[in-house]
Amino acid sequence: MNKCVGEVKELFISEQGNSKRIHKEKILLDTKGVIGDKFYDKDALRAVLLTSKDSYALANKHQISMDYGTLGENILIDYNPYLLSSGKQLKIGEVVLEMVQNCTICSHLSVVDKKLPKLLKNDRGMFVKVIKEGLIEKGDKVYLL
Repeated sequence: MNKCVGEVKELFISEQGNSKRIHKEKILLDTKGVIGDKFYDKDALRAVLLTSKDSYALANKHQISMDYGTLGENILIDYNPYLLSSGKQLKIGEVVLEMVQNCTICSHLSVVDKKLPKLLKNDRGMFVKVIKEGLIEKGDKVYLL
């Protein structure tokens, strides 16, 4: 039996030539990533970023306030997946995602706050690869497989 561990709080894509993250009510994923995202079909192991609200709470605890989407995530959930090992899987909506690796910290986060890259070194997000394609909608439940 799959255990429900949380739900999708926000969804985002990045478009070519637009630095702002675009809120979505639903996103469609296949094995190349998030369809319509600028990172689609670039690197299947780094195309989808899953982030926890815990990352934003940690930043906020250190007086760093950010809007959701600032960390570059495609999927924001209210479950912390950062301790899941590579190969573990989550089911969200129709989609099955496999943990690949912790997201490396990008220096562009220092534009938000100089302390942010170091603070979120292991807590920015997880790159996931798509095992089963489909639709994810805001509010979908997150299941640990």
